Amino acid sequence: MDIVLVILQACIVIGAIVLGVRTGGIGLGLWGVVGTVILVFVFQLPPGAIPIDAFFIIIAVITASSAMQAAGGIDYLVAIASKIIQRNPKRLTYVAPLVAFVFTVLSGTSNIFFALIPVIYETAYRNGQRPERALAASTVTSGLGITASPVSAAMAAYLVLMDGTGYGLPQILLITVPAAIVACIVTSLVQQRVGKDLLDDPVFLKRVADGTVEVPAALQARYAAKVGGGAPVAAGGTGTATATGGSDAAADVPPARIEHPVPPGGATAAWIFVTGTLLIVLLGLFPGLRPAFPDETGELVPLGMSTIIEMIMFTVALVIILVRKVKPSLVVEQPLLRAGFVAAVALFGIAWMADTFISANEETIIEPLGAMIEANPLLLAVALFIVCGLTTSQSATTNTMIPIALAAGLAPGVITAMWPSLIGVWLFPANGSQIAAVETDLTGSTKLTQVPVWHSFTIPMLVSWVAVVGAGLLIQLVVPA
Repeated sequence: MDIVLVILQACIVIGAIVLGVRTGGIGLGLWGVVGTVILVFVFQLPPGAIPIDAFFIIIAVITASSAMQAAGGIDYLVAIASKIIQRNPKRLTYVAPLVAFVFTVLSGTSNIFFALIPVIYETAYRNGQRPERALAASTVTSGLGITASPVSAAMAAYLVLMDGTGYGLPQILLITVPAAIVACIVTSLVQQRVGKDLLDDPVFLKRVADGTVEVPAALQARYAAKVGGGAPVAAGGTGTATATGGSDAAADVPPARIEHPVPPGGATAAWIFVTGTLLIVLLGLFPGLRPAFPDETGELVPLGMSTIIEMIMFTVALVIILVRKVKPSLVVEQPLLRAGFVAAVALFGIAWMADTFISANEETIIEPLGAMIEANPLLLAVALFIVCGLTTSQSATTNTMIPIALAAGLAPGVITAMWPSLIGVWLFPANGSQIAAVETDLTGSTKLTQVPVWHSFTIPMLVSWVAVVGAGLLIQLVVPA
């Protein structure tokens, strides 16, 4: 009978997640709360722990991020990233993924990548490269930045869960950051060999013939030779790198750079935010710098990192508002604040429901699953990957799966090495970055298919997953607890 009840409760949990994903946005968190209500009132399970710390860390970080965005700081970061990408067109498939990763780490959100998509596409297109290679790789590696950022929503959830394990922010970053960099490089190496060159791609050639896209100047001479001589007639497409002729001289003319205007004071706002982020890392690395207070036994214990992050990020928000004279009403109107609030509510609802279900069924669920994970730790990586793909939420997946791994007695270092399996968020083409990349690529090289799990992002996602987990497992062996 107990097994039947647990199965019914599991159906409620899974059903709430599925309905939340279908509802989208804030619906994921609201369905999580409804699932908790059913578990408590119908099945009489005691409510689980409310994820207060994780919730307010996210609120603090997105408030600071939104203040930075209102002051033009995001525009400044995008302008820097754009310049780096456009200065290295020949190495675009290697540079763009690293830039996408680093800027996600600094900002704590992969939303910053949206502004880089047109830059990456235009740089690839104007230089005659297959845009899919850089676009798909960069989209995927921007997701790696989530588990390597001290100010991401997923990191907020993870820090709270790892409290008391001996693994704090320094140990986590020592594993996730270098492992992610390795994954970025490996992904770029593989992605550089994916797909045909544009002039050999029938989809691109058909679009040229149909007038959907024009042949970029860098490929005009080769295209003219390919079709039998003479300059091709410029198609009436929407490509921005139109050639005026088919001569080699056209290919030698450097394309105009894409400029991102930065509002006055944008650089100041960005540096205030980055300084706050670095201060969090510094206080995490050196606990002696934090105020210490006596615990229940009278022993002095440094202030927890959850509280530190909340204090610093809220302070950063106020400093930006005062220094840049930003109206508080503008901060509330920023897209980042809306997106961050959705993430916070999603984490709140799903984490509360998961803790309610797991805490009440430890003997039935945790022990068997724990035995399986303990016998084969790689199952944790698979579970994280699949669950994140299904929920499309790194923070919700963290709160659902990491407690099971901890209860199973898995070493914190091993769990941390597996944690970037949240890269499975790209499993289905249900994310804005994926859709935006496909829609931006007028050459048709970045695409989706009728098979939901097979698209332009599948190969870089799988390569990144294997590389980041493999590198993390090796690195964690030398990271002291």
